[in-house]
Amino acid sequence: MTGAATAGGVPARAANEFAKLHGQSPTGVWSAPGRVNLIGEHTDYNDGFVLPFALPFRIAVAARARTDGRFAVTTVGDDGRPQRAEPVPVEALEPAGVTGWAAYPSGVSWVLRHEGLTSGADLLIAGDVPAGAGLSSSHALQCATALALLGLAGIELDRPGAPSRSEVAAWVQRSENDFVGVPTGLLDQTASLCCVESCVLFLDVRSGEMEQVPFDAAAAGLDVLVIDTRARHSHGDSGYRERRAGCERAADLLGVPALRDIGSSGLDDALSRLPEELRPLVRHVVTENDRVLRAVELLRAGRLADIGDLLTSSHVSLRDDYRVSCLELDVAVDAARAAGALGARMTGGGFGGSAIALVPDEERDTIGDKVLAAFAERSLPAPGLFTAVPSPGAGRDI
Repeated sequence: MTGAATAGGVPARAANEFAKLHGQSPTGVWSAPGRVNLIGEHTDYNDGFVLPFALPFRIAVAARARTDGRFAVTTVGDDGRPQRAEPVPVEALEPAGVTGWAAYPSGVSWVLRHEGLTSGADLLIAGDVPAGAGLSSSHALQCATALALLGLAGIELDRPGAPSRSEVAAWVQRSENDFVGVPTGLLDQTASLCCVESCVLFLDVRSGEMEQVPFDAAAAGLDVLVIDTRARHSHGDSGYRERRAGCERAADLLGVPALRDIGSSGLDDALSRLPEELRPLVRHVVTENDRVLRAVELLRAGRLADIGDLLTSSHVSLRDDYRVSCLELDVAVDAARAAGALGARMTGGGFGGSAIALVPDEERDTIGDKVLAAFAERSLPAPGLFTAVPSPGAGRDI
């Protein structure tokens, strides 16, 4: 088992690979992190509350402007072999016109073109965010791409006249919703752009209000153990779309803008007015918003160890009401809790991906070993394990 993940030399690797491929150094390198969502799942597209933090794992984009108006993207994997997408005129980028991995950076270029903020560019992508693990590798890629393209236009975030990080997050969401065709909410983009070191980000998705809540697990004698189940996850799958559509239908039937508007005290009445198949979705969203608010109260009071039961309750709700868990996630959560975790839950959209467990630091290795044994007993591929610490958000590296 590894200890805390580190960003390492990802930006330097992107710069070096760019120079090897293009024969000159990039203008700059920008990177963005993956994220873990501590609690608050499937609440973002219901105008609710979320509580993510950024991972040390990052996607870096090395970039240089082109003079021919074309957008060219290359990605370099761990094996050092480049995959290059065919250069496309920026003016020709349109939804459904680019497929596969290249659609994600291309969609960002498309949005920024419509904002009058981008032209031709060479991009080289390198990173260490595990793909398909529910840790937001695609959003890290899109956020890093946005910062790189803005940087080439002479715009660096947090400087006078620059767009806000929330505005860039909305652009990234638009690129994924309208160009790639995946109906994600705002959690992942905002986390990648706005999280800061040593804190979790308490975000009210409706208002855009943010609070950086201190989160020092080590000082409390705890670790956040991430369990990458190796069960591949994708927001493009139909299950995610179906649940989002179900939430929107329920809100419409209840006559509210979003399920955020149903409070705990009004839950029973709301459920009585809905068809049976929509009730579990609404119950999860309402109770999950409540769990986020309670977790924030505990963290503000320095009671980090006391959030464990909320994490576990969140998983039960996601498993039984929202029905987005799977065998691997349930094995990870159950094994971690049986081995002594204070709480555990799936994190991310579900249907695969990763789980997190809040564990006493002196028991981390023992709990990790028991999770590995539980997977082996069921002849499941061994999960990846690492300790996550809240890390900086997106920015320029070189």
